[in-house]
Amino acid sequence: MEADGALPEGTGRLPERLQRRDQERQRELEQRKRQKDGQAVPEEQSAHFGATFGPEKAAIEELLSGSEPGLLEEVAGRLQGLQKLLNDSTMFLPPYHIRQAQEAVSRLQEALEDKRQALQPKKKFAFKSRKKDQAPAGSGAPAPGTGTPRPAAVKPRPQEPAPALCGFQGLSSQVLFMEAAEIRQKDVLLSDLRDCTITLRGCPGTLHVRGLHGCRLLCGPVSSSVFVDSCTGCLFTFPCQQLRTHSSSDCRFYLHVTCKAIIEDCTDLHFAPFTWSYENIHKDYQVSGLDQAKNMWDLVDDFNWLVRGVQSPNWSIIPEGDRITHWN
Repeated sequence: MEADGALPEGTGRLPERLQRRDQERQRELEQRKRQKDGQAVPEEQSAHFGATFGPEKAAIEELLSGSEPGLLEEVAGRLQGLQKLLNDSTMFLPPYHIRQAQEAVSRLQEALEDKRQALQPKKKFAFKSRKKDQAPAGSGAPAPGTGTPRPAAVKPRPQEPAPALCGFQGLSSQVLFMEAAEIRQKDVLLSDLRDCTITLRGCPGTLHVRGLHGCRLLCGPVSSSVFVDSCTGCLFTFPCQQLRTHSSSDCRFYLHVTCKAIIEDCTDLHFAPFTWSYENIHKDYQVSGLDQAKNMWDLVDDFNWLVRGVQSPNWSIIPEGDRITHWN
């Protein structure tokens, strides 16, 4: 007979079993919570993208409707941020939404380029010629063909500074260089060049390439976009956030790009990963803000090719055995 107040055998283990069971239930609840949180993150990120992208796009469009040259630099910076938001969101956005957003960014980039061209001086690369038959200062001599002295020249009013722009235009069979200090975060324009080799060591803000034929272009990291238009028989190598190519053919691209490249009205384009390097290129990558670990060089959208599931015949990947490995 058990003594009064004594517990039955095994009764002391009961609270321990209950405690273990409670701990197991807690672990199951925490695991379910983590799973639920993991599912909620993409939804929250998608909602954040939707709430941020639209208003920022509208703000950029409003800035572009103005006519002050100084606004263009702000637009370029905000466009870069908008592109980065899209790049960071591609992991959880549906493909249709990604394409819509990319097209919206591309339209804004083109509008910015058009605005720059409208505000750019018409003779950016022209040289001033010396005036001929000018009368000596203070002589009071009349101008040829007139009966009265020429009035004193009026000092022109200072103009608003044009957007930062540099580059080369209208040259043939030249070896052309620009260094980092010359192009740092500027817009670089290469236009109407034939059989030239162009080397740009540094970090442009934007790169515009028009009317190049038989040229070889090596460029450091571009902070935002590269626009290629009406080029034939060229070799291009550069890192950038976005590449958009129009009306070009027979060109090779050694590319580092953080979102899908876009081609329109193009044929015979070939792509390979970016392999060119030079001293201090890592510093230019830091200035550009490009993610070196993210390279979508082999993903190209052809806006003229509408057959889903079939690659466009207008572009291809350069076989490994045919790629350039030594750039010097």
